[in-house]
Amino acid sequence: MTLTLYNSLTRRESPFEPLEPGKVRMYCCGVTVYDYCHVGHARAYIVWDMVRRYLMWRGYDVRYVQNFTDIDDKILNRARETNSTMEAVAERFIDEYFVDMDKLNILRADEYPRATHTMDGIKRLIHELENKGYAYANGGDVYYNVRQFADYGKLSGRKLEEMQAGASGRLDTAEIEAQKKQDSSDFALWKSAKPGEPAWESSWGKGRPGWHIECSAMVRDCLGETIDIHCGGSDLTFPHHENEIAQSEAATGKSLANYWMHNAFVTVNGKKMSKSLHNFITIRDLLDGNWSGDLESNPPAAQGGHGGTAPTQDGSKNQSENAKAVEPMAVRLFVLMAQYRSQIDFTEEAIASARNGWNTINEGLLFGLRYGSQLSWDVEKTGQDSKAVQEFQSAMDNDFNTPGAVTILFELAKELAKEGNVLVHQGKTETAPDLLQQKWLTLVSLAGVLGLEVQPESDSNDAVYGLSDAEIEAMIQQRKDARKARDFAEGDRIRNELKDNGITLIDQKDGTTIWHRG
Repeated sequence: MTLTLYNSLTRRESPFEPLEPGKVRMYCCGVTVYDYCHVGHARAYIVWDMVRRYLMWRGYDVRYVQNFTDIDDKILNRARETNSTMEAVAERFIDEYFVDMDKLNILRADEYPRATHTMDGIKRLIHELENKGYAYANGGDVYYNVRQFADYGKLSGRKLEEMQAGASGRLDTAEIEAQKKQDSSDFALWKSAKPGEPAWESSWGKGRPGWHIECSAMVRDCLGETIDIHCGGSDLTFPHHENEIAQSEAATGKSLANYWMHNAFVTVNGKKMSKSLHNFITIRDLLDGNWSGDLESNPPAAQGGHGGTAPTQDGSKNQSENAKAVEPMAVRLFVLMAQYRSQIDFTEEAIASARNGWNTINEGLLFGLRYGSQLSWDVEKTGQDSKAVQEFQSAMDNDFNTPGAVTILFELAKELAKEGNVLVHQGKTETAPDLLQQKWLTLVSLAGVLGLEVQPESDSNDAVYGLSDAEIEAMIQQRKDARKARDFAEGDRIRNELKDNGITLIDQKDGTTIWHRG
C-alpha cells in the first residue's frame, strides 16, 4: 500500500515520496508563548503527533522540529500587564506548554528552536534577501519586496492585487502609518527598536525580527534548505506560510517544502475557537472540568480564566469530584474522530461521545491486564490480527483517515470488552484465548500508533471518567428490583441511563443480565 496525503500547495492528494528514502524531515509551526494553550492548539499538536507516529510506524526515520515564537508583541504586552519581562513570560508558558502536551501524550520534538536562539540565522537570511534584491531597508526597518517574488500567493491562491495593507503579518498601526514600505503588501523582516522593548544589534540598527522570517531561519538551521513536510494550522496558510515560502525560496532558489499540510479549525457554534473571539477553553480547564459547553454566553474569564478547577481546602485539585473533568485520552479521541482537514465543533455532546468512545477502547486495552493471566496467555507471543492491521493501514494511508482507523480500534475493543464480561459472568470466553491475545496485542499496537495508551492504574473502581464496574452492577440490581416490583418505567429509565453511558445490557433466559461497554 502507498501512503497518500493532501498537499495544500498542489491542492490534491499524491503519493508521499520523501527527499531521502526512509527518512522524513518535518517542521511544525509552534505556539507564541504568552498564554496557556487552548483546545484548538490541542487539535493541531495531536494531529501532527499522530502523523509523526504513523510515519515512524511505517518505518520512516522522522526528524521532527517544532519552534517556539518567543519574540512577539503579545508576549511584550503580557510582560507589561504582569510587570515582568519578555524572557520570563516566554519561559513560563513554554513550561506550561509542556505540562499540557505531556498530559495529552504528545511526543517531545527532536528539537525546539526559539527565535531568540536563532538570531544569527535570521540576520544572515535577511542579508541574503537584501543582497538579492528581495528586501530593502528604510529607517532601521527592513521589508520584503513582495512584487519581486513572482510566485507569491501560490500556497494560499491569493492574487497580490486582492491583498490588503496590513494583511501581511503582525504589523502594528505605527509601522503601517509610517509608510516606510514601497508597497502596501510588503511585510517586515526586521523592526527597529522601540523605547523599553528588547532589541538586538544588527547592521540596520537595534531591533527585532518579524514573525515570518523567524520560521524560515529556524527551518534552514535545523533541517536544511528543503524539507519533506511543513505543517501547521490552516490559519497559518496566509500570511505566515505564504511569506515563509517567499523568503526561503527567494534566498535559496529551492522549494522550502515538498508537502504542505494544514489542520482545520476547532469551532464553537460554527465560529473558530480563538482567544481573540473569547470563545476558547484551555486544555487544563478541560482536563480539570472547569469549563462550560456554552462558551459564547459564558466566556473563559467567567470560568476562572486560565487556571483550572478551584483548589480544595488543602490546596489540591480534586478531579475525581468533578464530573466534567475529561480524561486526556478522551481529548485525543475527540480530535482523532474527525479527519484532520475537517472542522470539528466543540460541544458538550461531542465531548461526551469522545468520553464514551474512550471508555470502550480503554476497556479493550485493559483486557490483557485484567484477564491475560487467567487465560494463561503466552507472554512471549507477539502475533497480531493481520486483517485488522491491513484495514488500519489502508485507512491511515488515505491521507491519515483517523476516523476509519478509530473504527478498527472500536471493533477490536468491543469484542474484547464483550468477551471480558462473558468471562466475568460465565467463567469462560466464547473465543479461544490465543485469538483473544492476538486481538488484544493488535489493539494495543494500533492504539499506540494514534497515541491512545492506558496505564495499569487506570483499572480501578474510582469512576472519574465514567461508571465503574461496581456502579454498573448496582444499577443493574436496581433495575432488577424495579422490574420485580413491576415498575417497568423505572427499569427502562435505568437501562436508558446505562445506554447513555455506553453500557449495553443483555438479559439472559435464566433471568441474569450481562453487560458490556460500547
